[in-house]
Amino acid sequence: MWKKIKLSSMCFMALEFSSDHYFSLEGFAHQELFEGSFVWEALQHLDSYLEKQLLGKIAVKVPSTVHLIHPELISIGPETVIEAGAYIQGPAIIGAKNTIRHGAYIRGGVITGEGCVIGHATEVKHSILLNRAQAAHFNYVGDSIIGNDVNLGAGVKLANYRLDHKEVTILFQGKKITTRLRKFGAIIGDGAQIGCNAVTSPGTFIGPKALCYPCLNIKGIIPSKAIYREKK
Repeated sequence: MWKKIKLSSMCFMALEFSSDHYFSLEGFAHQELFEGSFVWEALQHLDSYLEKQLLGKIAVKVPSTVHLIHPELISIGPETVIEAGAYIQGPAIIGAKNTIRHGAYIRGGVITGEGCVIGHATEVKHSILLNRAQAAHFNYVGDSIIGNDVNLGAGVKLANYRLDHKEVTILFQGKKITTRLRKFGAIIGDGAQIGCNAVTSPGTFIGPKALCYPCLNIKGIIPSKAIYREKK
């Protein structure tokens, strides 16, 4: 009986933290990243995946005032708009029909799908943005995965590093799950919305179509379609 309960718990954990639980990968060009058992393993595989790609394909005209650091390690898809004053460091794959606005800072180890927005004063580092993900105004996205049609309100920060510098762990059903990551921000499921000036703690999971109110510290595991607001 004990073994059956343990197996059931393990299966439930695998489902709770699977890529399928958070994202539809249909139409995303880099599905291979998500072949692991747990969704955060895509971040562990990101660097090696980029090393295997044929980079340096820039399909659009880039203004002379854009800073491309190691352009041989940067690919930019067709119909993408790169505004003057953006900074992009390779390795990076910027998908088709993206908008990279003035003052955007892409620090390397970044993959975006189609139709994404990285806006003014937004910093993105070692992260994956699925199709139509929006980080348009004064955002920090570190070691995170943002799902399809997610919108980060102005000033949203996805913190990725514990104050004690220890490995990021997840509290699930009263037990700590190791991630083997010292830098790990947030997993944000398809269609989730986060209000302005909210901050997520390292290792936060937000389910698809969840709504998180502005100006909050968001942490833990937020279920799909939940409304996360200040407790009164």
